[in-house]
Amino acid sequence: GYHRGLFENALEDHSREQVSGLLLLYPSSMLHVIESCSSTIHLIIQDLASLQNQGHSALLQEIKVLVVAHNIPARLFPDWYVARATSPVTCPEGSTQSEPTAEVVTQCLTLLLKLAAWIQSLEDDSEDTSESVHTPAPELLIPVDTINCLCNAEECASPEDFLSIYLSPSQPALDS
Repeated sequence: GYHRGLFENALEDHSREQVSGLLLLYPSSMLHVIESCSSTIHLIIQDLASLQNQGHSALLQEIKVLVVAHNIPARLFPDWYVARATSPVTCPEGSTQSEPTAEVVTQCLTLLLKLAAWIQSLEDDSEDTSESVHTPAPELLIPVDTINCLCNAEECASPEDFLSIYLSPSQPALDS
């Protein structure tokens, strides 16, 4: 309900592009993939930053912005989907802890591409997949350990930190 209201407000107030993507629900965490125009994504990140500023009473805690990409030629998700991980998916002991964050992000994005393909196959089989919650096969899910590793990675910014970097002008030295 929170996401639906946020996306509807973004469309009403600013005549922006529709939002598509994935909300992947785990027992103690969630992962968002949001596809839209940059102004709508910026608005959503602003809302997440204000949500995080509510402290311990906030709906979502420990929010991180993993990747923001521009000029994507095609969307992975034609609509907004919700998928549920019913059992905790874990990596082999300590495998994500020792890897560089860039490698963990790459593994995460690779699994998201596989999950997008699975959702596309659901869409081909069904007329209305956007309103129901699906449970993908465990091999398609991003392990909880990977999500925890990315939440603890210093390279992944909070929404507030991301906005600070995004909104600050770059100041290259004039003699460079």
